[in-house]
Amino acid sequence: MSEKFTCHYCQTALQGKKYVQKDGQYCCLPCFDKNCANTCEECHNPIGADSKEVQYKNRYWHNNCFHCAKCSKPLATEAFVSWENKILCNECATHLASPKCRACLQDIVPGDQNVEYQGTIWHINCFTCSNCQQVIGTESFFPKDEKFYCVSCHKNVFTKYCAKCKKPIIAGGVSYQDQLWHSECFVCASCSKELGGKRFTAVEDRYYCVDCYKNFVAKKCAGCNNPITGFGKGSNVVGHEEHCWHDFCFNCKTCSVNLASKRFVFHDGQVYCPECAKKQ
Repeated sequence: MSEKFTCHYCQTALQGKKYVQKDGQYCCLPCFDKNCANTCEECHNPIGADSKEVQYKNRYWHNNCFHCAKCSKPLATEAFVSWENKILCNECATHLASPKCRACLQDIVPGDQNVEYQGTIWHINCFTCSNCQQVIGTESFFPKDEKFYCVSCHKNVFTKYCAKCKKPIIAGGVSYQDQLWHSECFVCASCSKELGGKRFTAVEDRYYCVDCYKNFVAKKCAGCNNPITGFGKGSNVVGHEEHCWHDFCFNCKTCSVNLASKRFVFHDGQVYCPECAKKQ
C-alpha cells in the first residue's frame, strides 16, 4: 500500500514528506504549487501550500496581499467592503460612498446638515450667495446661470425698475429703446390708454396712440389738411420751410403734376411746377 502512496503528478513517493490532498488526489508541495495552487488577485503569483490564503467570491489572495486598495490597510482579519471590484476597509468605503460638497469638495457624512438642489449637495454652511457670499443655508434663494443668490441680492442685482414710476417690475412689462415700464405705466400721454403691443409714436419722450397722435400732435398736410402720421400710405413726407405735405399731395397747384423729388416753385403759399410758375 505504501508503494502506491505517490504524488499524482510526478509519482514521487510521499512517505515522510509534506503533501496536499486536493480533489481526492495526493500531490507533493512543488506539484501543488505548479498545478493546483490558486493565483493571487494582488501579486498574480501562485498561493503555495505553505501560504495562508484568503478567499472571497471565487477570488483568492495571499494573506499578506489582502489589503485595502486605497489605504493598504491589512484586511485578512478585519471587516472589509467590496466596492467596484476592489477591496476596501470600512473607512475608505465610507469616504468613497459619501456625497461630496459642491463648494468645498469634502465628504458629506451622515449627521452633517446639508442643502440639496437638483441632484447637487452642499454642506449647509457652504451654500452661500454668489454675490454677497453670506450663508443661504435653508433660506429662500434664486438660481441663475448656475449661481445662487439670496433674496436681497437677487432683487438688487437683477430686478428691473419702471422708467416711469421707478418701482420694481416683478413680471411682464413693456420694453422700448432699452427701457422698461409696467404695462399700466406705458400709456398714451393724451388719453392714457395702455400702449403695450399697439402702434404708437414717440415725440420728445412722450408716447401717443395712433388716434391721439393724428388728432392732437401730427402736423397737417398743406395739401389735403389731413394729419401726417408716418403710418401706411403717405409715410413719405415733403417739407418746405414750415409746411409739410404727404408725398402724394405735393402737386402743382395749376396742373396737378406730382412734384415729389422734382424741382418746384413755392409762391404765395402754393406749390407750382416751373412751367406753371412762369404763368403766375
